[in-house]
Amino acid sequence: MVKIALDAGHGLYTPGKRSPADEREWTFNNKVLLACQERLKDYEDVQVVRLDDPTGKTDVPLSTRTRTANSSRADVLVSIHHNANTAKWGNWGGVETFVYPRASTASRQLATNINPRIVQAMGLRDRGVKTANLAMLRDSNMPAILTEGGFMDSTTDIIALRDNDKMKAQGEAIADGLASHFGLKLKKGKDVAAVPNKQTNIPSPSHKTGWEWAEKKGYMNGERPKEGLTREQFASVMMKVVSDLEK
Repeated sequence: MVKIALDAGHGLYTPGKRSPADEREWTFNNKVLLACQERLKDYEDVQVVRLDDPTGKTDVPLSTRTRTANSSRADVLVSIHHNANTAKWGNWGGVETFVYPRASTASRQLATNINPRIVQAMGLRDRGVKTANLAMLRDSNMPAILTEGGFMDSTTDIIALRDNDKMKAQGEAIADGLASHFGLKLKKGKDVAAVPNKQTNIPSPSHKTGWEWAEKKGYMNGERPKEGLTREQFASVMMKVVSDLEK
């Protein structure tokens, strides 16, 4: 049995933790946590321990949260957050995931597994995996990560944060990343396939010409233009490009 400690950061009334439009960070965090928790039900042999107040009315002290995770002997801790820069609207943005500066290899591996999944789910810029001396990471006895799924004061990111489908996808991405990390098995009849999207095979107008050129050249197969490129896929594309140049 894998025990997973999930934490929606802060509370409804935590000072400063809100968008310039007064949307509360905990509300965003909670949407992702609930989607993650629901998705984890599709896997065998997994138990969830929630560390924050499920109503959001109380901002549970960080020491209480980590103490609960430690005393429950959780195998991993994921603290879910959404970022802010100046508390005024701006054009910054992106997804990042934090580990403790002296984090275990398992923590770093988990962050590296989950961060790109959140990037893909939200369709935002990848700010990468970073280190920070944060209480949720420092005071936990198990591998721990803290996710930042986008900026609440970003004019671009807030569109994704207000999209319930994207927030659900973020939670499911975290769950599937945890399942991948621990080798969890899906229950019979469950699937990890992405939710079909009728826009999946339609490139953005600004990239339409380049996409059609790459497809014609055989560098791309014409499918899922908005999805990220893995290293092995990039290697295959480069091989084709270099091969053409050498002709």
